[in-house]
Amino acid sequence: MNDRLSSLLRRYEELGALIQSPDIVKDQHKYRSLMKEYSRLSELASVQTEIERFMDQIEDARALVQSEKDSEMRELAREELRELQAKRDAAEDHLKLLLIPKDPLDEKNIIMEIRAGTGGDEAALFASDLFRMYARYAETMGWKFEIMNSNETELGGYKEIVFAINGSSIYENFRYESGVHRVQRVPATENSGRIHTSAVTVAVLPEADETEITIRQEDLRIDVMRAGGPGGQCVNTTDSAVRITHLPTGLTVHCQDEKSQIKNRAKAMRILRARIYEMEEAKAHAERAEARKNQVGSGDRSERIRTYNFPQNRLTDHRINLTLYKLDLIMQGDIQELLDTLKMYAREEMLKTKPEPVLT
Repeated sequence: MNDRLSSLLRRYEELGALIQSPDIVKDQHKYRSLMKEYSRLSELASVQTEIERFMDQIEDARALVQSEKDSEMRELAREELRELQAKRDAAEDHLKLLLIPKDPLDEKNIIMEIRAGTGGDEAALFASDLFRMYARYAETMGWKFEIMNSNETELGGYKEIVFAINGSSIYENFRYESGVHRVQRVPATENSGRIHTSAVTVAVLPEADETEITIRQEDLRIDVMRAGGPGGQCVNTTDSAVRITHLPTGLTVHCQDEKSQIKNRAKAMRILRARIYEMEEAKAHAERAEARKNQVGSGDRSERIRTYNFPQNRLTDHRINLTLYKLDLIMQGDIQELLDTLKMYAREEMLKTKPEPVLT
């Protein structure tokens, strides 16, 4: 057992005792933090226990192969030995993946931005479909969901929608959704039955705490205006919409969903903080971004990552050559298999680029 595994298992045992302490339970902030860590390490401990059980069973099977006189029983024991060794090897591979140090961003909440690209109204309608897909998945996971800003079309689509998701390991699950999502289907407005191709851009931003990003008031230009609805109609008669421009970077955020100017401003600041945080992370960790590029794409929102083909009920992720023929279920929020496959692929590629990471 290597040093890193031993250390993590000791920490798991320590946490098991700590979370039982009445003093810790009283401090709900610390208790939740420790429970998150305990939950993460519990899978590692479970896999290690499984490996130890397989090792014991392998020893028993070997002893049976050596001592069994009956040739038929001996062959059955050999077959069992081979199966146990294969299970042990798979469990050890799983353990190696779990031992890869986690990215500190993985536990972050996120702000997700979906924007219609090429395809006009059809792209806006698909942006709405993607939004519902993510919202339904978040709902099944018990995560908190909040719309930050939206720009709806007359047909019920979205030119843009920005929303926040809060919960456990949110960024870890969604980090590979950034990029261009292409859709192929017959639009509801198409009378000839022709398949159209449209595109939607998704950006996933880890949400920064106020203590992590300092934004000086003098670096902001804040404009207020009346909120507009589909077709440019006025949806209220007060100057509640807010546009904030961060002068050093040129980033601009517009929020109008709330009737309160104060609430719109607060949401706009959260989005702005997340965008600046993403920019700074990219600069400070260029090598990490390059590693991600080798794994499942660069995360660049201009990169085409996925195709949703409705006539064939097919989803294809071009970065990992994954094709699933259950698009109808996926659009209803059944995306766990997709997200898990992307995470596993990324971890496996990390093992290739960093030999024997478990020994570090």
